Amino acid sequence: MDKFVTGLPEPANEPGVIAASVYALGRRVADIAIDEAGRWSRQDGHVVVIGLLEPSQELLRRVQAQLDLHPLAIEDAEKAHQHPKLEQYGDALFIVARTAQVVEGRISFGETHIFVGRGYVVSVRHGASSSYATVRERLEACPTVLARGEDYILYAILDFIVDNYMPVVETVQGEVDELEDGVLHRMLHQTEVDRLYMLRRELLRLRKSVAPLVDVCHRLEHAEALPIDPQMQPLFRDVTDHIRRVQEDIDSLREVLAFAFEASLMAGQAQQNAITRRLAAWAAILAVPTAVAGIYGMNFEHMPELKWTYGYYVVVGGILSVCTLLYVRFRHYGWL
Repeated sequence: MDKFVTGLPEPANEPGVIAASVYALGRRVADIAIDEAGRWSRQDGHVVVIGLLEPSQELLRRVQAQLDLHPLAIEDAEKAHQHPKLEQYGDALFIVARTAQVVEGRISFGETHIFVGRGYVVSVRHGASSSYATVRERLEACPTVLARGEDYILYAILDFIVDNYMPVVETVQGEVDELEDGVLHRMLHQTEVDRLYMLRRELLRLRKSVAPLVDVCHRLEHAEALPIDPQMQPLFRDVTDHIRRVQEDIDSLREVLAFAFEASLMAGQAQQNAITRRLAAWAAILAVPTAVAGIYGMNFEHMPELKWTYGYYVVVGGILSVCTLLYVRFRHYGWL
């Protein structure tokens, strides 16, 4: 049934509300106002889907009143600093997932809080996150799968969150490859070394965001106590597989960065050693004329060589000979 034949007015745009629609048999029935969500969600075969972006406390309380959401879940949704988790409140689920995007060359993190219960799915986004309009478009393009209800919508959102980790990993992969090539061909600048350290730290944060979702999806797949349709549970195994692949890619990148960081340190130490050897070699060469000049600079009155006609030439020649011999030997050993 099309939304224009329901007789309902088009809902006004409300700050914090990205989308609020009701579906039946896989098709959108109407775009609704938040204050109509409760009535629609209680109708058999209807699912209310609401998308919120950094909502105010007042807006969350209105959604809570309409859908009878648990106060503790609402309290968590108000705070954008939750660890990924799954909590059950009666027949309803509350899920927290971390999101990630590359913003101005840095990995920025956000959160998505998902409320799932009979007749409704509510997503609350905080921070860096891609719009879930793509998820709605995909679902609406295939009414057969959308007709599976709340569980399938939850799967689609989690799958979308996990899929969006891949562009982040691929962006970091390109930068890591460039830095790794630099390590193999030249000594890295300090700014590049700092970037290596920052990438390792950001990848560690990304892994901490990704890893807990494995447990969340595992519980959705296997826990019989959760209000998940048994036929839908295998879908979450696919999400788990995607998360594990992302984890493997992150671990591989962190190992490459560790190697690049260590290689950069070793290259710096090798360069310092080379400079030290070069300075030591020149110091040894210059020590010869310094020592001879020191001897003849003592100003003793009775020195046999002082009155020898060829003494100066012999001394200078001896100095040059010894210095040349030292220079050749140091060049042979790679010190110069």
